[in-house]
Amino acid sequence: MSDSIINVKIKKIANASLALPRYATAASAGVDLCADLLESLIVNPGENVKIPTGLAIELPSQQVVALVFARSGLASSHGLGLTNGVGVIDSDYRGEIHVLMHNSGSQPVIINSGDRIAQMVFMPVFHALFEEVEELQDTDRGTGGFGSTGI
Repeated sequence: MSDSIINVKIKKIANASLALPRYATAASAGVDLCADLLESLIVNPGENVKIPTGLAIELPSQQVVALVFARSGLASSHGLGLTNGVGVIDSDYRGEIHVLMHNSGSQPVIINSGDRIAQMVFMPVFHALFEEVEELQDTDRGTGGFGSTGI
């Protein structure tokens, strides 16, 4: 097994006919997550919805997290993004993955079962040991932020 491959156990919670997540291309960073719905869902402008995927996962260790991101096509075409920015699936969570979506567009968007609604990326986790100090090491940038390096 390569260092860039991990084994993730996956369980279908509901719709057994939905395909398992897959990478769209060999260079894709994330796998698509699909809606698992009994009937179509209309997401009205300004509305937040919680969309089930019908999937639960078991990550291989505490050093791995699954992150859920918006799909750029849905965001640019329909104004659909994630309500919480990025979804975090911790290694000890075993429940169904839901995608929290927000319609920031001006038109209702219809989501059908099987539609690709988000993407999931697997990343390493680092736990920090915090050391309180009186001063931090100085840099050229210093405390400049929010546009301090230009547009």
